[in-house]
Amino acid sequence: MPCASRGLTKRKLHRRGVAIRFYIDADLLGVAKILVALRSDITYAGDPGGIGPDGIERPSCPVEPGDRDVDWIPRVAGAGWIIISRDRHIQHRPAERTALLAANARMFRLDARRGLNKWQQLEIIVSQWRRFEDMAHRPGPWLYTVTRTKLRREI
Repeated sequence: MPCASRGLTKRKLHRRGVAIRFYIDADLLGVAKILVALRSDITYAGDPGGIGPDGIERPSCPVEPGDRDVDWIPRVAGAGWIIISRDRHIQHRPAERTALLAANARMFRLDARRGLNKWQQLEIIVSQWRRFEDMAHRPGPWLYTVTRTKLRREI
């Protein structure tokens, strides 16, 4: 479904005073709820919106936790958001890989070869946040696998 038909437009997001820049996938929901309490430029699947830590209203997210990756990836990428996920199979599933490439998506994927608890997920994200910011201007498509100490380009 196109962005505009789901209420997702860059114009609407800027009109409310917040420019969402990062989308946290539903597979990191616990960490996402922590991060939106700290930053107003983050949203996540099912985010009802609210007042950010800076007192500015953050709009609700039009992506629901049950939405299929091939459906939400083009919407999120079309809004200009950078995806943060832990889906370790995404680049190996043909339909999802095609969605990433076709939408010029930009994604950071936590290296989750071993199970990571919320603290370990948060540690990786916070450790790499400056690099996320530094790379935010780069056009897609790209996908980086992220650990606490490094980024590795996959796509």
